Amino acid sequence: MSDETLETMTPNATESSLAREASRRLALYLQAKRKLRLGIVLLDKSDDEPVALPPAVLRLVHSILDQLGKGNAVTLLAAEAELTTQEAADLLRVSRPFLVRLLDEGAIPHRKVGKHRRVLLQHLLEYQRQAAAHQRAALDELAAQAQELNMGY
Repeated sequence: MSDETLETMTPNATESSLAREASRRLALYLQAKRKLRLGIVLLDKSDDEPVALPPAVLRLVHSILDQLGKGNAVTLLAAEAELTTQEAADLLRVSRPFLVRLLDEGAIPHRKVGKHRRVLLQHLLEYQRQAAAHQRAALDELAAQAQELNMGY
């Protein structure tokens, strides 16, 4: 990630409100599952032709607007982006030593550049999905055990 220029957008109250409304309106189109083509009309007097965008961008734009509408900051990264151990730890919301231990144990693939480790964003996201699935399974098992023991919840 260090080699790329990234822009993080943290919305103010007005931007958050606009994003919330735009997200709500886009969600109606997405729920209808109609074939849509996303285009942007640039407000430039010399050229008012819409710029066509790939259909998958509509879902991405909706996700971005949804997060901004909740007041969350948003940064767009390519899945192929390489992160430092500190950036990776921040993304997973764990300490850097804990992340390094995960890397050393082979839980997350990485490569070394000299003495420094680099982690692909796509590997971090896969680890995050697997960890969440493991947590859900453990919670389901605990809930089932509580039901069997008539613990009242």
